[in-house]
Amino acid sequence: MGGALAQTMSSSLTLSSGQYSDKGRKPVNQDFHGLCLPDEPRLGIKGIAIAIADGISSSEVSHLASAAAVKGFLDDYYCTSEAWTVKTSARRVLDATNSWLYAQSRHSQYRYDQDRGYVCTFSALIVKSGTAHLFHVGDSRIYRLRGACLEQLTEDHRLVVAEGRHYLARALGLGGQLEVDYLSVPIEEGDVFVLATDGVYEFAPAPVIVDTIAASADDLAAAAKQIADIAYANGSTDNLTIQIVRIDTVPEHDAGALARHWAELPPAPLLEPRTLFDGHRIIREIHGSSRSHIYLAEDEDSHTLVAIKMPSVDLRGDPAYLERFMLEEWIARRINSAHVLRPSAQTQRRSALYVVTEYIEGQTLAQWMIDHPTPDIETVRGIVEQIARGLLAFHRLEMLHQDLRPNNIMIDGAGTVKIIDFGAVRVAGLAEAEPADIQPPILGTAQYTAPEYFLGEAGSPRADLFSLGVITYQMLSGRLPYGAEVAKTRTRAAQRKLKYASVLDDHRDIPAWLDPVLAKAVHPDPNQRHAELSEFLYDLRHPNNTLLGKSPPPLIERNPLLFWQGLCLVLVALVLFLLSTSSLVK
Repeated sequence: MGGALAQTMSSSLTLSSGQYSDKGRKPVNQDFHGLCLPDEPRLGIKGIAIAIADGISSSEVSHLASAAAVKGFLDDYYCTSEAWTVKTSARRVLDATNSWLYAQSRHSQYRYDQDRGYVCTFSALIVKSGTAHLFHVGDSRIYRLRGACLEQLTEDHRLVVAEGRHYLARALGLGGQLEVDYLSVPIEEGDVFVLATDGVYEFAPAPVIVDTIAASADDLAAAAKQIADIAYANGSTDNLTIQIVRIDTVPEHDAGALARHWAELPPAPLLEPRTLFDGHRIIREIHGSSRSHIYLAEDEDSHTLVAIKMPSVDLRGDPAYLERFMLEEWIARRINSAHVLRPSAQTQRRSALYVVTEYIEGQTLAQWMIDHPTPDIETVRGIVEQIARGLLAFHRLEMLHQDLRPNNIMIDGAGTVKIIDFGAVRVAGLAEAEPADIQPPILGTAQYTAPEYFLGEAGSPRADLFSLGVITYQMLSGRLPYGAEVAKTRTRAAQRKLKYASVLDDHRDIPAWLDPVLAKAVHPDPNQRHAELSEFLYDLRHPNNTLLGKSPPPLIERNPLLFWQGLCLVLVALVLFLLSTSSLVK
């Protein structure tokens, strides 16, 4: 089987490929290979996937394993969350595939002889934006040809028992647990990736592969067949499968690719009450600020109340702002949680750029705190637990909220808490396409933003935990744990000097054991915070003996400068004392 592909991946990335597979001298072809090029916008979000698998000679069903592995990977990878990174998506699919193949062997006549079961090698290449992601288990190989240098990027998982005799140390379906090698490499124009099974690479020398690809640069399918024929002529007794992928052009950074289908839409106009707009009758403006305008409206078809959010008039010329605005609905449609704002179904074609969501009749947490200056602890716990469940819905999809604050949290009439704003959300699956040397902007509100962001570091779920800890502290005390000092600290040394102000005071009935819990949640060092949101929630209800028995850190850790100043003062005093003593002796 052979074929060729030359296809534009986006507005500025092009890729060409050629493939060839043959049974060679074997009666059956146990190899399988494939390539998937999806349509936009999924193409820009998930990339192009190329996969190859090789069955093992001792098994009569390994050709079925190879086919299932490649087909399953190419189908299921594109069904994973668009918010996940390439690594997370591929690993989840491969873990599921491995479990299925292993179960097939366990429930067959080969359950006591794994070398005859549903086992195969597997290697995959996913090209997304300016990066190639490699996944590998077994002894098929992936090479990169750059210039005249053919570099092997994968490692053979073989166990050699004697000269000419070896066994697979790792393969799909070989055991219940799977260990997959992962590598990501930046791509350049002209890079060529070669995926091949051992029937090809063991009998086609590297110089031959390089020269053949160079001679047939305009027909990679012909190059693939010629390389396989050379391996056959050199005595290969195995199946022959090879894929050649060339990167013709590399795109410049363009994180807005997923929203190009909206790019031509004009910003929505400012609306007046009773205006009919795209099937919605405007009732009134709910909120207007320098960043957005939000209107209460009624859907003409369903007669339900909705909220329509439109870009700010002042920022409509800012491409970065509009890109983030367009992402908000994309993010909302991928999260299913009772504690996260739900997007409304779009029944009519949009005439402008806006977002439609459910309408929440209630108040922001900021207003709630004004109305409830001294809430009881159980009420605070209930609110915090609901916010945490909303955050977990983001974190499961590898998203960070990054701007959790009281004004971005709503409480409806029934007491249900919802996170409502996604303008600062970081989506790992989209962020990995951004250049690594570009420092992301700080998008959160300074008082609630984790200290690591001010050092230019990437966030983690513990950054959202910091924000939740600050909100919890504020609900209990009416204050902020560090005041406005966090935003002023731009070095680790400065952050080590931050002094946590105890949440306890004489005017509020707060258990003493809660104070170290909050201190841990808002610690300047993310590694010193709770590892999981669930751990923080548990500690809010149960005294943590390890925290209660913890003595404060020594002065040299809390304030090294003060420690050394004090030590110097003591030494000076000691020297003066000794001098005075010696003079008295004389």
